Amino acid sequence: MPINDLVAGQNPTGAPLVRTEPIQERSAARIDALLDAAAEVVDEIGFDRLTTAMVAERAGASIGTVYRYFPDRIVLLQALRDRAVQRYRSAVVETIREAAPEHWWNAVECAIDAYVAMFRAEPGFRIIRFTDAERSGLSDEGAGEEEDFFAHRFAEILSDEFGLPAGDELKFRLEIVVELSDSLINRAFLLDADGDERFIEEARVVAREYLAKRYGDGE
Repeated sequence: MPINDLVAGQNPTGAPLVRTEPIQERSAARIDALLDAAAEVVDEIGFDRLTTAMVAERAGASIGTVYRYFPDRIVLLQALRDRAVQRYRSAVVETIREAAPEHWWNAVECAIDAYVAMFRAEPGFRIIRFTDAERSGLSDEGAGEEEDFFAHRFAEILSDEFGLPAGDELKFRLEIVVELSDSLINRAFLLDADGDERFIEEARVVAREYLAKRYGDGE
């Protein structure tokens, strides 16, 4: 099923850029613990002040352990972003499967709802955004590729499962929706830890009206 393509080939640790490829379960757990610590620090102080020493202290690990998997803070932040991206993809799949939407708009709404839920529940997610690469010092190439990947795979879901016309136009329209929704939802959480519902609702309205003009209303 196309929906499975959103999570196909994922690294379960969410850290494909680490220096040492984890093989044993213990190593994978250690990486997750380091990323959990990094997420907590990022939520508290932001990108710019994060250091590998802070992560080591928060995780109760040696600095050597951090460097074993993450040679510098940029790779650490990339891995944290990658994990958040993968967890979001999984959340979209789970939300769609639970909701069993009958119309394409309901599937889009599931993706938006999952995104909002990640902002509220996933440590570090508000900071490690898909499109925030320039401000964070991360490579913007990976961020753009991720947006394209999600939009293109989601286009396949909407065409195969809900009958929207497949092709480059649908992929492009969904790239627009991703950009608009990301900007509005990020703004919702800029000053409000719980998210300003006005911006969240407008993200839904903008996405729905933009797509409905081209593919019909969801009612």
